[in-house]
Amino acid sequence: DLTELTDPTRGDHALKQLLASPNIASKEWVYEQYDHMVRLNTLVMPGSDAAVMRIPDSQKAVALAVDCNSRYCYLDPYLGAQIAVAECARNIACSGGTPIGLTNCLNFGNPEKPEIMWQFEQSVLGIAEACKFFDIPVVSGNVSLYNETKGSAIYPTPTVAVVGLLENLDDHSTQWFKNSGDVIALLGLTLEEISGSEYLKLAFDMCRGKPPHLDKKLERSVQELCLQLIREKTIHSAHDCSDGGLAVAVAESCFTGPEKVLGATLNLKSTLRKDALLFGESQSRILISFSEENREAIARMAKNKEVPFTVIGRVGGSHFTVNVNGDEFIQQDIQALKNIWKNTIGDYARQVS
Repeated sequence: DLTELTDPTRGDHALKQLLASPNIASKEWVYEQYDHMVRLNTLVMPGSDAAVMRIPDSQKAVALAVDCNSRYCYLDPYLGAQIAVAECARNIACSGGTPIGLTNCLNFGNPEKPEIMWQFEQSVLGIAEACKFFDIPVVSGNVSLYNETKGSAIYPTPTVAVVGLLENLDDHSTQWFKNSGDVIALLGLTLEEISGSEYLKLAFDMCRGKPPHLDKKLERSVQELCLQLIREKTIHSAHDCSDGGLAVAVAESCFTGPEKVLGATLNLKSTLRKDALLFGESQSRILISFSEENREAIARMAKNKEVPFTVIGRVGGSHFTVNVNGDEFIQQDIQALKNIWKNTIGDYARQVS
């Protein structure tokens, strides 16, 4: 019951908490320690929605993404597993690829306990249902069981990895903003839901309720529209909006680029709770940026696909500012936010090593 939770008047602290969370913060400290260049065939390095690698002696490329939200699977393993597949496919679409195959790593507690075996069964059924709907073949998989600490099982974690094909490697896309002055818009619909979210865990120390609603038909339409926009060179960036919600997605788009950090200003109008609007994890959403001259064409394409399309702000400046119904909700220096996101995991690892 959301009425039991206080809706914050400011979102600065929550945003910084989210960017420092190990589930959201940069994993650069990990991947910088191994060869992620793959014989210089890597087109999009780790840190975007998917890694993209060229296929030698061809114009083709493959995109690879890995996803799972174990809190969702704890709350509803059937729906949580479907969301894992949908989000992974969405990350591939944001990178310009079409999903062509899926593998999995199913991590659970002791299957001799009926409730754990039920989690396992429901997760497998959820993956199967989503793969049938999105037409993604399962080509392999493995199982890790008896994952417990002092008799307490891990959250069910049916991790999925999806490979996507880019027929033309020049069609690859990245998540970060490219130009000051570009328009920021959201494909998809934000609902009033924070159950199972990273925000709910960090702000209220709760993992309750039902996972976000998944409309698979809308999900497919959003992904198809995103791919069309990328291949027609109509947009400059595309970023999956998931863990941490809209505020985190925009912040990441501001500072994950390899060349420059760009600020952004959002002007939102909504009747939703502010925390649900900015930190809720509604599914089937993609954040895009583009030139003003393409706004009307994108709006028409979204209408034809029956995909909600909302202009929410502009790229530019040195701060990340969010106004909700005319009132300032977030105002932070974007470089300071990047430092939190970039350094948290490495700093912690060095402290315990």
